[in-house]
Amino acid sequence: MNEHSEPTAATGEPPAGGGSADSATETFVAHRNLLFTVAYEMLGSAADAEDVLQETWLRWMKVDLEQVHDRRAYLVRIVTRRALDRLRSVKRRREEYIGPWLPEPLLTAPDVAEDAELAESVSMALMLVLETLAPTERAVFVLREVFDVGYDEIAAAVGKNPAAVRQIAHRARRHVDARRPREVVAPDVVRAALQSFRRAFETGDLQGLLDVLAPEVVLISDGGGVKQAAPRPIAGAGKVARFIVGGLGKAQVTLTGEPTLVNGGPALVLRVNGEIDGVIAASVEDGRIAGLYYVRNPYKLTRIASEIPLTLN
Repeated sequence: MNEHSEPTAATGEPPAGGGSADSATETFVAHRNLLFTVAYEMLGSAADAEDVLQETWLRWMKVDLEQVHDRRAYLVRIVTRRALDRLRSVKRRREEYIGPWLPEPLLTAPDVAEDAELAESVSMALMLVLETLAPTERAVFVLREVFDVGYDEIAAAVGKNPAAVRQIAHRARRHVDARRPREVVAPDVVRAALQSFRRAFETGDLQGLLDVLAPEVVLISDGGGVKQAAPRPIAGAGKVARFIVGGLGKAQVTLTGEPTLVNGGPALVLRVNGEIDGVIAASVEDGRIAGLYYVRNPYKLTRIASEIPLTLN
């Protein structure tokens, strides 16, 4: 099937009755937040997701709406194909990225955090797991597991037959389940752990850091070759704590943290001598921090000033 084929996913939306530019624009705007969320979860980059939305808009404006039975499904199909094409190209770029790569953090509204399913799907921890999938696997997983799109519609979007899509979905689900956090942790628990972490690094309290970090904690920092960052993930509470306290001591700077909501969960905006240095998010297990995700690359910090609306619907 191609993009001119009639989408088959049922959403309860009545068939399109007109083909005017105003009608097309109204439909696109109504589903824009959904389309952005799909693209972002497939790409991990708001900048790339916005480019995909622009491409989707240009394609959508050429569509004969009289031939479209389900506009929402049709738009999801277009955005998926555009995101899949871009994902294949950025995969190659990310292999040449300097140091560890982390998703671009998004400032999100409290309602995103209140939707457990949405919050987990855009969390730094899960987005990193999605990076380990092949492009088609990631597209199938996102559409099926996050947005509950039917197999026939996914098949049309990724250019596979439904039987193949079922197999890909099963393989991707098994891969993600083996690597994703063991449980969804309440935001208050994550917030409390980050507060303890914040107090410890602001006061240079090595023992305080050791107390809040899980024994096998992993710190991943992303400077993108623009800002200094650890060239590889740092594992172990002792190594992570010494890296933080030792780095602050050598740099002779004041590091402070400001609580915020990033990617649907509690996070900290870190400032060095009052200037924004980066964003740090965390995954928590048994009340202690098991993963720290520190984005310092300034090109990835442009979406933390205003809330980005995300939705599964």
